[in-house]
Amino acid sequence: MKEKKWIALCVAGLLTAAMMNLPDAASARVKGAVRDGISPLQTVLSGGLREVREIWRYLRGVGNLVLENRALAEEAALLRGEVRRMGDIERDNAALRELVGFVRKSPQRLVPCEVTGRDATGWWKTARLDKGRQGGVQTGRAVLTAEGLIGRTVTGGERTTDVLLLTDPACRVGVRLADAAVFGVLSGATGTDGSGVPTCRMEYIPRNEEVPDGAEVVTSGLGGVFPRGLLVGRTLRTELDESGLYQRAEVELAADFLRLEYAFVIATEEDLAAAAEARILGEEGDFGEDFGGEDWGEGAEGL
Repeated sequence: MKEKKWIALCVAGLLTAAMMNLPDAASARVKGAVRDGISPLQTVLSGGLREVREIWRYLRGVGNLVLENRALAEEAALLRGEVRRMGDIERDNAALRELVGFVRKSPQRLVPCEVTGRDATGWWKTARLDKGRQGGVQTGRAVLTAEGLIGRTVTGGERTTDVLLLTDPACRVGVRLADAAVFGVLSGATGTDGSGVPTCRMEYIPRNEEVPDGAEVVTSGLGGVFPRGLLVGRTLRTELDESGLYQRAEVELAADFLRLEYAFVIATEEDLAAAAEARILGEEGDFGEDFGGEDWGEGAEGL
């Protein structure tokens, strides 16, 4: 076996030596023949290498695209979150600007409050405010939003106050039509206007008075709790009561009872003076501090 290997090596060596010592013409022909013989193999190998390189570049590009798409998806998610956050800020700013304008136009002294809770046993009956006697809020005071009246304060502590809403049957308000001397008493009811918005009932309207649908209803000022002229709502329909002696009208409330976030308590000079003497308002902050440091004008004087 070893002898065969040595013989093959010797033959290869002799052939190599012979080729190296061939004349130029013969050497050129031999080299050409060898080149022509291995040319197909070189072509195949060259094409294969090109395909391998192309496949590698493609795979590397796909990997880069995957990473790039992932980065773009994360950036898009962050941008969507930022857009939502900016939208919420814009809506809050618009709401606060509306509140600023409302307070500046109000002839009453208003104590701004945040609605922090609702009565779980009677969803439309009561609400809780985040201010009490230390903030200038006393019981038996009218409570309203920028849209209209919502009720009156009934129980309070040093830092919180409960509001009996207009939708509670126990809350009764002297009202009238804004454009006519037609008086009645508003009381809470359990009905809605068909879209889920609660409604109240204006009772004891003289039977001979005409009450058009859509008439604006405001407080009459009778009774001493609610100042005259506060917007309550608008009439939906009118009918005779069971006795036939009076009319009653269903009233769509002006305030949005589905989304109570902020409310204002009408305060007297005595209410504000008592809080000022205790130096509580200066420690808790005024309306401007609560709502972004704005100048709230005449309507917020004394807060």
